[in-house]
Amino acid sequence: MSHDDDHETPRWKHDGVQVIPGDRLDSNTPQTPGMFRQAAIDRARAGAQKIWAGTVTIQPDAKTGVHHHGELESVIYVLRGRARMRWGDHLEFVAEAGPGDFIFVPPFVPHQEINALPDEPLECVLVRSDNEAVVVNITDIEPVERPETVHWIDPVHRDPGS
Repeated sequence: MSHDDDHETPRWKHDGVQVIPGDRLDSNTPQTPGMFRQAAIDRARAGAQKIWAGTVTIQPDAKTGVHHHGELESVIYVLRGRARMRWGDHLEFVAEAGPGDFIFVPPFVPHQEINALPDEPLECVLVRSDNEAVVVNITDIEPVERPETVHWIDPVHRDPGS
């Protein structure tokens, strides 16, 4: 190692871990009526190549417009409040999630987030499988009046009605 190497900036100092303060998120991201998205991690802010992460807030007793995220997969983690998710070609399915719950939204699934509480904002962390901020707002869906409740079931958790 040469003497010059002793004074070089370590490779990872600026190309390693980054902390994005919660009060410095970027609201200059595609929006859907009824929600407020802010980017924390994307290509422009952190150099992310394969993910997008941020927050979403939905005011009490409010719902978003119907939308999907193209080819991207999305994960929503509920921090506070109660999320009611509707999805399908006519929003014919519904499920709810509370603090600590994760929601997975596959590519191209039309969906709508609803704050199921009348007196508390719904606050979530959102992560997508690419750093592109793809949001396709859909205005021509005619929602069914009474969606079918779908219990989130996996091989470990059984439907509470069975």
